[in-house]
Amino acid sequence: MIINQTIGNLSENPSAKNIDYLDLEWFETSKRIQRKKTRLGTDIAIKFLREGQCLREGDILFEDQENIIAVNVLETEAIVMSPDSLLEMGTVCYEIGNKHIPLFIQEDKVLLPFEMPMFRWLEASGFKPEKQTVKLLNLLKSNVEPHGHGSLGSSIFNKILKMAAPKDE
Repeated sequence: MIINQTIGNLSENPSAKNIDYLDLEWFETSKRIQRKKTRLGTDIAIKFLREGQCLREGDILFEDQENIIAVNVLETEAIVMSPDSLLEMGTVCYEIGNKHIPLFIQEDKVLLPFEMPMFRWLEASGFKPEKQTVKLLNLLKSNVEPHGHGSLGSSIFNKILKMAAPKDE
């Protein structure tokens, strides 16, 4: 079975039909071409034509009169942080993004795939990371614009600091 697009999401259209899940790791949700098997053994070939299209938890890939095939994102080990302020949120997101590590924002928490060196670095930097097993669902998509370093211009980090600084009255 070849899948070129999603046809809905279980969260939008709950159904009493039989549901067969296609289990995917978080990093597989953005792959444009892949071959997988559902839990019940149906062969699936995914071939998305649009760049940047990602599969989401509950996306419906196939539906007929009796059955649905939907996406299930598997749980994985992750670093989870609950920043105490907007300044801490901006700082931690900037530092993680500066290392080009995928970043997720879910329920006012910052999440990233678990890597021990990053976990130790976050601890040493004064953040309070926790190791948890979670579903990484909301990948932060960003397009990095050209920006200056050093004397070439104000960094994005400085702009975040200015936004989060208390206003003098």
